[in-house]
Amino acid sequence: MSDAFTVLWTHDTCRALRKAGRVGERPPVAFSGIHSSLPTWSGARAGDEVYAVHVNRREVFVVSRMRVLDVGRGACCGTVPVAWEDPAYPGHADWSMLGADGCGAEAVHVDATPVRFDAAIPGDLLARLTWRNRRGRTRVLKYVVDGRLENSISLQGFYRLTPEAADELAGLVGSPVL
Repeated sequence: MSDAFTVLWTHDTCRALRKAGRVGERPPVAFSGIHSSLPTWSGARAGDEVYAVHVNRREVFVVSRMRVLDVGRGACCGTVPVAWEDPAYPGHADWSMLGADGCGAEAVHVDATPVRFDAAIPGDLLARLTWRNRRGRTRVLKYVVDGRLENSISLQGFYRLTPEAADELAGLVGSPVL
């Protein structure tokens, strides 16, 4: 059985996506790291879904729904850097804003929906979304007031959704990636 996760894409990441003209395009790769600025996609396996979310003006948006294909460097990633100034993943330069140069970045190849910034999570759904840890304990988002997110701290990271929350986000985004 596959799992679903959320990952927060920062303002800088989303600004870079817009500036590079990536809105409407499907990212072939995302990056996992070892620093809080680029969360580790721990627990994600092939077949799992990841919802990239973004917070803007206290609203939470689903930017892309990604199905993990594999984790690790592939032929599409380009040559391994020899010196520190060499790009980490030259084969994915068009998507480097997703963390290619992050601390300990590792490529996560995905099949994704197009990048968009108009799929807001309704306030009532935001208040009832739940995540679960490996021990089965669940939690909801903190700081949801009147259907708006006052502080994004509880979204920062890579978190496993409950199956019910994943189904609700899937319904919001539409049909699954193929």
